[in-house]
Amino acid sequence: MTVVVSRPLLYIDVDGPLNPYAAKPERRPDGYGTHRMKPPGWVAQHPGAPWAHVKPLRVWLNPDHGRRLLDLSDRYDLVWATTWGRDANDYISPVLGLPDLPVVDWPVRHDAASDGTFWKTRHLVAHASGRPFAWVDDELGDRDRVFVRTHHVGQALLRHVDARLGLRAPDFEAVAAFARTLGTGPA
Repeated sequence: MTVVVSRPLLYIDVDGPLNPYAAKPERRPDGYGTHRMKPPGWVAQHPGAPWAHVKPLRVWLNPDHGRRLLDLSDRYDLVWATTWGRDANDYISPVLGLPDLPVVDWPVRHDAASDGTFWKTRHLVAHASGRPFAWVDDELGDRDRVFVRTHHVGQALLRHVDARLGLRAPDFEAVAAFARTLGTGPA
């Protein structure tokens, strides 16, 4: 009998991990470029305002993150887990040099969890459907880790990223190390 082991998923949030939006506006972190973007999801949050009157988002992105994520794609299936939704493929992927990635379709966004977990947590556990996963996000906490441990049958790494700093070398190293514990990808 052959046992098929699914590759782990790497859930990637945009704002916080890739776009350190909480950094001081006048202090763009080293290695990041400034991009002005008006994705349809952002414009839709301004009902009644003409497209030309919606102020673009300031998004800081570090092109090195694309290479680092592509390196991890030897070990993981990369998935957008962001409120940017499909807009991440149109606006974020090209800047980082990433291909189009699968996107978690949220049944609802920002729905409060009565147990104090982040609103994405239970949806990602359902999406993973038992597959091991790593998740980088700026909204993770201890309650999310407890929820995942008690409701997810596979292994998981929840990596909190400081929204003032974005992803840094230790974050990439932790995600790669987790994959090695699962025995996925190249040695």
